[in-house]
Amino acid sequence: MAKAKVFVAREIPREVEEFLAEHCDCTVWRGEEKLTYDTILDKVQDVEGLLMGLIRVDENFLNHAPKLKVISNFTVGYNNFDIEAMKRRGVIGTNTAGALDDTVADLIFGLIIGAARRIVELDKYVKAGRWEKGQDEIFFGKDVSGSSLGIIGMGRIGYEVAKRARLGFNMEVYYHNRNRRLELEESLGVVYKDMDELLKTSDFVVVMTPLNESTYHLIGEREFSLMKEDSIFINASRGKVVDQEALIKALENRKIQAAGLDVYEREPIPKDSPLLKLDNVITLPHIGAATQRTRDRMFMVAAKNLVQALKGEVPDNLVPEFR
Repeated sequence: MAKAKVFVAREIPREVEEFLAEHCDCTVWRGEEKLTYDTILDKVQDVEGLLMGLIRVDENFLNHAPKLKVISNFTVGYNNFDIEAMKRRGVIGTNTAGALDDTVADLIFGLIIGAARRIVELDKYVKAGRWEKGQDEIFFGKDVSGSSLGIIGMGRIGYEVAKRARLGFNMEVYYHNRNRRLELEESLGVVYKDMDELLKTSDFVVVMTPLNESTYHLIGEREFSLMKEDSIFINASRGKVVDQEALIKALENRKIQAAGLDVYEREPIPKDSPLLKLDNVITLPHIGAATQRTRDRMFMVAAKNLVQALKGEVPDNLVPEFR
């Protein structure tokens, strides 16, 4: 029996390519430049499976891939999928949920501590030769241990953040989620709050929701106005969950104390963005899963999802809308 043809839209670790080759007729993109939407259309005309990143999948894309059965994102996000168009064509989508939970949770705590203790700001201060004796009070930051943390979106990563907060930093953890997580309330001692109350009472606010129509600009001017003036805001989910202009105003006007960001409405950040001029915000280049071990794990999870789907099995990481 002939193996299903698949296309992999970027170079992948050797062990992942060898795994795919056992089960599929696999072609891997090896071009030095990033594969664009227009370029990939020429590569998918006769494939049944596709492993890729966040390249837009719309009606036009699907028209160029009449044999396609499954698209396996090697990311957790899947906002590149036109879900309804894929359903009409009988194409399913998968992601790598779970493969990067610890890595992203670690980064979130790095942002929490970095923003609270002003680590990036004060590192620049010292390197600029401005440190003098007798200045201690101007370096004051905010305690993390024993403070309160509000998590908006208590999924896998939210749980890992909550676990670190409760067990490692003795924090009071509040959460808001589409569905209550009673088992976590019992096992970790986290407390459910409606979002307004969470914003009003949390020393730190972490957003970990997926991006969809209901979460676009979930956090805006109104939400920042509810937060404490000494609160710290963290976003490592999706940039468009936050109204970035409202965030900039909140930081400029000290409506909140600081922010730690790994994602933005536009990526890369425009060079003239006011965010780049503010001392009270940490700006990272979307590095949530940027470790070699985690990235290799994500590729293997994506490959296994692809093979499962092509064998007629339900993939481990079928995205919720296709279940």
